[in-house]
Amino acid sequence: MFIQTEATPNPASMKFLPGRTVLEAGTMDMRDAESAAQSPLAAKLFAIPNVAGVFFGQDFIAVTKSDGDWNHLKPAILGAVMEHFLSGEPIVRAGADISTTSGGDGEFFDEKDAPMVATIKELIETRVRPAVASDGGDITFKGYRDGVVFLNMRGACAGCPSSTATLKNGIENLLRHFVPDVTEVRPV
Repeated sequence: MFIQTEATPNPASMKFLPGRTVLEAGTMDMRDAESAAQSPLAAKLFAIPNVAGVFFGQDFIAVTKSDGDWNHLKPAILGAVMEHFLSGEPIVRAGADISTTSGGDGEFFDEKDAPMVATIKELIETRVRPAVASDGGDITFKGYRDGVVFLNMRGACAGCPSSTATLKNGIENLLRHFVPDVTEVRPV
């Protein structure tokens, strides 16, 4: 089994590509060992010193470190990923909290804005999320109020130094172009 690695815009995160499906659908973002208990693979990764976050996409695993050098962490992470895939264990346990869309619990917006919010969500799904996934992360819609779009940043995007530039120069400009009522984009 050959696992490729890719740097991400976030120097604290690295993307691992096992060459097979990680999640059939959706994403999972685990920021501590407790939330990683829903995945045997994530639990193994959190057992490695300095692993601070694990994010699963369709075909990648993004690992965020709290400290240390990637040259020292990569071999342990690669070993854990390879061992897991060769073991035949599931990636996630039954009933795990997999986010499948940008919609759902905790969203907020005024019902009169529903058509505009639908357009915003479609743009995020079709144009933003695929690009962000290529960098080892995910961005989902959280809410809309008074011209401001609120987005949830996950995976390598969470805590990334360039995330503000991505939000302001990329996503905000895209949304403002297609939805003139949007005045700003903010992370939650």
